[in-house]
Amino acid sequence: MQAAANLDNRLTQDTLRLKVCGMRQAENIEAILALKPDYLGFIFYPKSSRFVGEELPAEILNQIPTSTQKVGVFVNEPVANILEKVRKYKLDAVQLHGEESPAMCQELKAASLIVLKAFSVDDAFDFNTLKPYEGTCHYYLFDTKGKEYGGNGVRFNWEILKNYSGETPFFMSGGIDLEHAAQIKALELPLLKGIDINSRFELSPALKDSNKVASFFRQIREPETTT
Repeated sequence: MQAAANLDNRLTQDTLRLKVCGMRQAENIEAILALKPDYLGFIFYPKSSRFVGEELPAEILNQIPTSTQKVGVFVNEPVANILEKVRKYKLDAVQLHGEESPAMCQELKAASLIVLKAFSVDDAFDFNTLKPYEGTCHYYLFDTKGKEYGGNGVRFNWEILKNYSGETPFFMSGGIDLEHAAQIKALELPLLKGIDINSRFELSPALKDSNKVASFFRQIREPETTT
């Protein structure tokens, strides 16, 4: 797939990649696409308030340019079901937000998909638990540990990421809001490659505030000034 072919180029760019997750309304997606996100996330987990529904309309898919990667978000879904959605909707990447095994990550990676494996983080998180996943996925996604599989709107203590000594680059998620843009840019985390935003940028579940997203994107992408 073209997505996997372009992966190395994305990893070598200094600018943080920006992912907007939990999209499903055509007009809202059109407004977000105007901001040129690197990734759009579509949630295929029926228990989520941002579930895309039983069918993702063609009017949504047809407006997404190749420069924006389509990410399917799954929770403990069988590989066969994931691959069926990948083929049906021409997904570029999969985000695994449950208790998926390293073998499952590897199988999906072997299918030429970009694979993001999410982990729920709190102050007691043991980064040693990630060792079996090294080499099986392209990115980790560190999200806040909560009652739900993502979308809890709560931020974890980013200082804990200084304890991460693995080799897999990662995205950061969980309660990220507009006010955090400057703090994110100041983080000294070489393997931090992307930011995943969701509930804190919503007017209602799955409906993003495009003006707020635009402001966040502008601040993150603004070059650092030197004096």
